[in-house]
Amino acid sequence: MFDTIVNLITPPMKGAVAVIRLSGEKTLEIVQSIFSREITKSHHVYYGYIKNNEEIVDEVMLSYFKAPRSFTGEDVIEISSHGSMLIANQIISMCLAKGARLSERGEFTSRAFYNGRIDLVQAEAVNELINAQTEEAKKLSLFSLKGETSKLLDPLKSKLADILSLIEVNIDYPEYEDIETMTNDKIINELDDVINVVTQLIKDGEKSRIISEGIKISIIGRPNVGKSSLLNALLKQEKAIVTNIPGTTRDIVEGQINLNGLIINLLDTAGIREADNEVEKIGIERSKKSIDESDLVILVLEANVLLEEDKELLYAIKDKKHIIVYNKLDLIKEKETEGIYISAKEQNIKELEEKIKELFSLDKLNELSPSLCSAREIGLLNKVKSNLIKAKLEAKEGLSLDLISISLKEAYDAIKDILGEEVHVDLSEEIFSRFCVGK
Repeated sequence: MFDTIVNLITPPMKGAVAVIRLSGEKTLEIVQSIFSREITKSHHVYYGYIKNNEEIVDEVMLSYFKAPRSFTGEDVIEISSHGSMLIANQIISMCLAKGARLSERGEFTSRAFYNGRIDLVQAEAVNELINAQTEEAKKLSLFSLKGETSKLLDPLKSKLADILSLIEVNIDYPEYEDIETMTNDKIINELDDVINVVTQLIKDGEKSRIISEGIKISIIGRPNVGKSSLLNALLKQEKAIVTNIPGTTRDIVEGQINLNGLIINLLDTAGIREADNEVEKIGIERSKKSIDESDLVILVLEANVLLEEDKELLYAIKDKKHIIVYNKLDLIKEKETEGIYISAKEQNIKELEEKIKELFSLDKLNELSPSLCSAREIGLLNKVKSNLIKAKLEAKEGLSLDLISISLKEAYDAIKDILGEEVHVDLSEEIFSRFCVGK
């Protein structure tokens, strides 16, 4: 049984209302000792006063949820006071004096998980919903919060459990003639379908991860080709300093836009060239590093001018998803076959925006469906797939059923890890540490 925790679940700032939540075995006892009325019925709202002995601290509304019908699965009380931090802190201090302790980051949600109210996919969705910046990201989080995403794994768990059970029966009871025989060929046929399902889940998850987390785009090029002007045009504000002096941008300038429901984090990098200035050199190294860390690289070139530095940059991005942009449209004499032509200064960038939408299928954002899209979930799905492929190869090579079952068990356990079934304590603590204290 967990001890009783308390914390503010609204932002720690002055407002109309502050809400303090308690959860745990002694919740009712603690709150009853400081509340002016008797709390008797679950799922009821009570009006009254928080009192320190005979002194009234505040006039409040109080909501009581008796275990197990609460968010955490424990007794929960939420006290809605006036939104003064002085009052809220005084109420919390009174609860602490009566035996509660301050909650840690994500502890209310972690209790919901440990008490079986939600699985780990749903728990992560709580934090994702809080941090959602677009309508599309919010919808994806709600799919997971309602349990629809977790259901995607049910057929996989069931299929692998059936295969493993049949293997176990064939190994332990070979003398029984009325049981279905499991052969290597049968395993291969069964796994083909399962691998296809997992592959599609990974593909859908990667697409949804982009919607949920956004993408990082680096704007690179040699000095004075119009990178900062392009950043300003995309942001529709004068964020980066623009001059005719090469090397004006010496560090990465960041900005964010919402393009058709996709959050795009833009990085205007220092012009990449040979430099003697130590500060500029550091900026150039950061520019090169941003290429590796970006989902998309926009290489800005000057129309009708291709220098050796440009060729080196073209080579550096050849294996990255990229767009080549020719700036200074008014100076163009003859168009190249590859690339997009813009005028950043005149904010003539519509063709570039359309190309970004095309690369990330932004026209299909309204076709949202439940998907496992966090880095943890996709990583575990890849582990499932690799173990299934390993098991299939082992079956093709004629290995015995007991050896093949080891790889299949690894895949099965990875699916359980996604849901948090028999999850390691250190893993779950790492996940919940990302939450705010009120959750």
